[in-house]
Amino acid sequence: MERVETVVVGAGVVGLAVARALALGGREVVVLEAAGAVGTETSSRNSEVIHAGIYYPTGSLKARSCVDGKWRLYDYCREHGVHHANCGKLIVATSPDQHEKLAAIRRQAAANGVELEWWEADRARALEPDLRCTAALWSPTTGIVDSHALMLALEGDLGRASGVVAFHSPLEGAELTADGIVLEVGGDAPMALGAREVVNCAGLHAPRIAAGIRGLDPAHVPTAWYCKGNYFTLAGKSPFARLIYPVPEADGLGVHVTVDLAGQARFGPDTEWVDRIDYDVAVARADAFYTAVRRYWPTLPDGALQPGYAGIRPKLGPAGTPASDFRIEGPATHGAAGLVNLFGIESPGLTACLPLADAVVAELDAARPDARRAAS
Repeated sequence: MERVETVVVGAGVVGLAVARALALGGREVVVLEAAGAVGTETSSRNSEVIHAGIYYPTGSLKARSCVDGKWRLYDYCREHGVHHANCGKLIVATSPDQHEKLAAIRRQAAANGVELEWWEADRARALEPDLRCTAALWSPTTGIVDSHALMLALEGDLGRASGVVAFHSPLEGAELTADGIVLEVGGDAPMALGAREVVNCAGLHAPRIAAGIRGLDPAHVPTAWYCKGNYFTLAGKSPFARLIYPVPEADGLGVHVTVDLAGQARFGPDTEWVDRIDYDVAVARADAFYTAVRRYWPTLPDGALQPGYAGIRPKLGPAGTPASDFRIEGPATHGAAGLVNLFGIESPGLTACLPLADAVVAELDAARPDARRAAS
């Protein structure tokens, strides 16, 4: 049986950031990826937003890793030539009865260390003339990033640190043993692989991967819930140069408009709870998109929205329950030496990828004091 020091399961943006940090810290790292390329699921099926850290409960891992992560991500993108833009965002009220919600969002952001400016409607419209609103919050630290270029940069750093990504290598099961963790790797060349450490960064599949680890107490394996988000693109030139968000809704941030780095406008995501992973765009939901978007862009023409793509949020609770925090569970939580599971890494996981990677390194180093600390 071949052996390796550390295995990371999943080559999404967080898995690659984790693998990079571990490799830069001196570990021998192999990433197992079931697909044939990096980031084929949640990491590439999102709004590609660098979030400011506005909405998340103060002190939560989401809030802390997002606020820290945005600055680190801007620096990383500049240093590595990753295309990005600090374009800013408006969160808009479309009626006076939403003003208190805007005020509450501003208070929450301030508690997280994020300053938002209150703008009256005239000021917001001066910046974005096609916008209809009664008031808005301006977030100057929100931006956008080419998520694929970011993942390629992380993969490049990993390779230069002698780490490797093994594509078409699904993890089909594992067992905790006295000598480490034995992995059952499928694909074209099935094999048993021994590892001292395993980090489960499988995103949507993380609960299933954890459930397949023999010897791990099932009490530490959450139920997976899937919240689908559909996106529609705009036929024609974008009326907006910045991100426009409505007041958030129960399971997401509402149908907002983001402008990609090529200047193309896209709208979404909505929230559609599903019982399986399915990336087909729900075309029938277009009518609801028109209704939502026309609240802040009333001149959206009929027929202007085209089906774009869909993503799935890896949730840790069903519809109607409060949003869960990110969960990073190492030996101190579940008692399994060398194992770290990441659960519920939805938005703002892309923004938070570098601090989340450091948190994983800290979990492993806490159980292995001789390990060299990973570079930032």
